[in-house]
Amino acid sequence: MASAPEYCQAPEIKGKTMTEKFGSKSTTNEVLAGVDLTAKRFLITGVSSGIGLETARALVAHGANVVGTVRDPAKAASATAFVRDAAAQGGGKLEFVALDLASLQSIRACADKLLDDGRRFDAIIANAGVMATPFGRTAEGFERQFGVNYLGHFALINRIEGLLIDGGRLVVLSSQAHRMADIDMNDPNFERQDYDPWVAYGRSKTACALFAVEFDRRHRDRGVRAASVMPGNSFTGLTAHFSQAELQRLFEAVGKARAEAGLPPGELKEIPQAAATSAWAAVVANKDEIGGRYLEDCAVAPIDDTPNPFADGVMSYALDADKAKRLWTRSDELISAVP
Repeated sequence: MASAPEYCQAPEIKGKTMTEKFGSKSTTNEVLAGVDLTAKRFLITGVSSGIGLETARALVAHGANVVGTVRDPAKAASATAFVRDAAAQGGGKLEFVALDLASLQSIRACADKLLDDGRRFDAIIANAGVMATPFGRTAEGFERQFGVNYLGHFALINRIEGLLIDGGRLVVLSSQAHRMADIDMNDPNFERQDYDPWVAYGRSKTACALFAVEFDRRHRDRGVRAASVMPGNSFTGLTAHFSQAELQRLFEAVGKARAEAGLPPGELKEIPQAAATSAWAAVVANKDEIGGRYLEDCAVAPIDDTPNPFADGVMSYALDADKAKRLWTRSDELISAVP
């Protein structure tokens, strides 16, 4: 195994230990308090809004250099002005690279640009995504949620995995919605079944968790560890296409399902709280403890196969090592079929 370069050592943390416990209410500022990320470099997909925007802000405020993917760099410039202000105050830097995860052509162009640049990353955070959208397909004909949330990240990260330093980390955003549906490797693109937006979303987020499992297995021999993250429910751009009535019905359904299972009511997180687990996993957590695991509320989540889509914890099928290998093979086949 190649030795890790000096800059991939754990960041300096002043005034606390690496084992300090955080929870559902923790914010990015609390998780990263006392952390010096000077000279650390991160790639985050989807930094123009929501959790990705807050994750980028928190990292640059502590001195990190962040490369953020956006679909439209010109539009993203105004949306991220306060992040650049945080970077100026904290000694960090934010730069953009264009990426449309619904297009393999765009993914390949983005990857090639990063490879040509050659600078390496201490961590990659696969954050971008869409949620419960009306039926649609990517440029290559993949079901949109499967293509954007999972397959696009799979293609991008595997193309640039050599830029991830020895000892680095991959953080893949999953969701509690993985509990709604296991993957369907025989019909991932809803070509032979009726489309359901929540089933499609759940399948894509199960795929994200399995991607982390297999990536972790393939790269841990050089100290790279991967984990999936449930950020928590919050109001972000993901809910933009829902009406207020639809959101209200959704929250009522969640509350009823949790009550029937004897669980406490679900809580909405503020965006700094929702982004905290991503920051914790990418920087603070013991990478060997989180490698190959599913995380929520800044902790490794327990396995809970209760047939309740709104329960806490992770379904065992989302961590199944054999299934993760088979999904990797199937994903390679799907991408390789596109010229």
